[in-house]
Parts: sequence; structure tokens; C-alpha cells
Amino acid sequence: MAEKESSCTHDCSTCGADCPSKANGGKAPEIEKEALNQFSSVKHVIGVVSGKGGVGKSIVTSMLAVNMKRRGFGTAILDADVTGPSIPKSFGLKGDIISDGNGLIPLKTKTGIDVMSVNLLLEDETRPVVWRGPVIAGTVKQFWTDVIWDDIDYMFIDMPPGTGDVPLTIFQSIPLDGIIIVTTPQELVSMIVKKAVNMANMMNIPVLGIVENMSGFVCPDCGNRHDIFGHSSVDEVAKQYNLDVLAKIPLDPKLSALIDKGIIELMENDYLDSGADTIEKKLNS
Repeated sequence: MAEKESSCTHDCSTCGADCPSKANGGKAPEIEKEALNQFSSVKHVIGVVSGKGGVGKSIVTSMLAVNMKRRGFGTAILDADVTGPSIPKSFGLKGDIISDGNGLIPLKTKTGIDVMSVNLLLEDETRPVVWRGPVIAGTVKQFWTDVIWDDIDYMFIDMPPGTGDVPLTIFQSIPLDGIIIVTTPQELVSMIVKKAVNMANMMNIPVLGIVENMSGFVCPDCGNRHDIFGHSSVDEVAKQYNLDVLAKIPLDPKLSALIDKGIIELMENDYLDSGADTIEKKLNS
């Protein structure tokens, strides 16, 4: 029985086993959520996900956090991409994570966004994290349970790509208010979105909307727009799944430069303004 459970794909449509998930109509069985540290306060938790890597989840996570902080909300980022953490780099964060005896204290960015990432726990940020899945998943849970998240209105969780151990752990263990799916204009978009939507449905997690990253390029000289990765189909896919398109973020050299310099908080664009409006409305209605 243990062997069958460990090889579960969580796709009941292709499975012949008799298990609680199938009895529950393809939904994952309810698992008790992990409790926050007793000194923490987090109102809303949003996962930023994708069915594949390299689409810009960390950039979108960083921009959303900056946007919400500018609106006066207590904001945090839990970097769950343990083997490929990039959030500290985006904010130019360095320093030691300390404990006050009651829990770990996240580092704050220049504008006051709380951040916890495995890169902040390593002596050398370039050292690879070579851990097996259960250890990584356990670390992410500890970022939720052992860290003191003080007066947070919006926490964004930067997830690793795909539908493996860590996304599954987060979906089951942390009380998500919803997820945001990040994709790109390539033909893969339908498959990427479908995987993320299906996993969210199985875990009973609402999908707040889709963000299309690398959505064309506007020439700074002539002002013409060029679809570098082909024609976007995100609107058609969003309509198919009855989802909102929260934003279409173009390829922007200025934005990339801010990320490279660790000063994303200085961004000057409105790419995610309407998306942030939608998130606020959905989570506070």
C-alpha cells in the first residue's frame, strides 16, 4: 500500500487504484494544515506557480510584493524554490537569519518586505542545495511554522516549477487563499495552464488568475511591438478555463537590470497594477 501511495500521480482519471482521493471525486483528501508560529499573523497567502520552469515566477512574485507594499500592506515572500532560490538576489538581500528564542526572524528588504529563503541560511549563496524531496518539503513547512511573520496582510509564495513534492506539500499544508499561474506566449501555454489548474482543482485551491510574462517586446527606437515568442494565446486559454488575465508583462531590459542589481523595489511600471486590484478585490470580497 505504501508503495502505491508513494507513486501516486494525483491524477485520478488515469488511475485504477481504490483510494480516498478517487472516493472524493478526484479531489485530494483533506489534510490538516500546518499551524503558524504562535507569534505570527498572516491574513492572505498566495502561491505563484507554473507548470514549467523559466517563465518568471520569481520576477512576478517580487513585483507583486513590491506593488502590495507600495499600497501600504504588510507584505512577505516565502521563497519555496529551495533548489533555485532567486528572491534574495532580486532585492539585494544578504545577512544572517537569527532567532529570538520564539522563532526565526525573516530579513527585511529596503522597503520593509519580509523575506525567508534558503539562500539566506547558506554561508555561500552559490552553494547548491543537494537535498532529496522530503527534506526540501520539510524545509518549506518550517519556513511557515518556525518563522515569525509579523502583521502580514499578503504573503506570496514563490513555488518551484511543476507539480512535485514541494508544490504538493504547500497545497496540502499551508492555507492558500489562491494561486496565480505564470506563463509565457509560447504554444506550451495551454499545457502549462492546464497542469496548474488541474492540480489546483484537485487540491481545492482557487485560481486567482494568469500572468503572461515575456509578452512581446516594444522597440525603444520605433515604438513597434514585436511578438518574440509568437502570437499570444493566453486570452483564449483564460477564457477556456474561465480565468482572469491579471497582466501581460513585456520583455523589459530596464526591469531585468533592476533584478540583476538587486533593486527591484525601484521599478517604475504599471504592469501589475490592475492585477493587484483584482487580487485585492477577490480576497477581500
